[in-house]
Amino acid sequence: MSKKVINTKINGTNYTAEVEPRMLLIHFIRDVAGLTGSHIGCETSICGACTAIVDGMAVKTCAMLAIQADGAEINTIEGLAENGDLHPIQEGFWECHGLQCGFCTPGMIMAASQLLERNPNPTESEIRHGLEGNLCRCTGYQHIVNAVQYAAQKMQS
Repeated sequence: MSKKVINTKINGTNYTAEVEPRMLLIHFIRDVAGLTGSHIGCETSICGACTAIVDGMAVKTCAMLAIQADGAEINTIEGLAENGDLHPIQEGFWECHGLQCGFCTPGMIMAASQLLERNPNPTESEIRHGLEGNLCRCTGYQHIVNAVQYAAQKMQS
């Protein structure tokens, strides 16, 4: 297979690279861009640990080819904090104990960011629905829901 050149913007930085046509976007993000905050979990799109925002949509990057992201704008967990200040969702996970081992956290936070972008004041049920494609094996989800509620309130004030 011949390599393809792709251009993408990740967290505001342009990346141009020659990639194998079968390279997954998660590997591009981690290995080419050097952004290791997104985790590789199942590589079958079940767990959501690799979730990033691609052109405004939460995407499980283990289920997307890097060449499909040619020309796309991608936001990862590394792009949320500004000037060293945690994003309200990150702060919510910290303040509300929304993480334990931390493996699912980047994907959960990115899924929550899309949810709050679309619905700034979600109900508990809407939060649970918005995060249902991301698995956590530690927390039982209530603290994660609390963290998203915390972020929603902080982002509205």
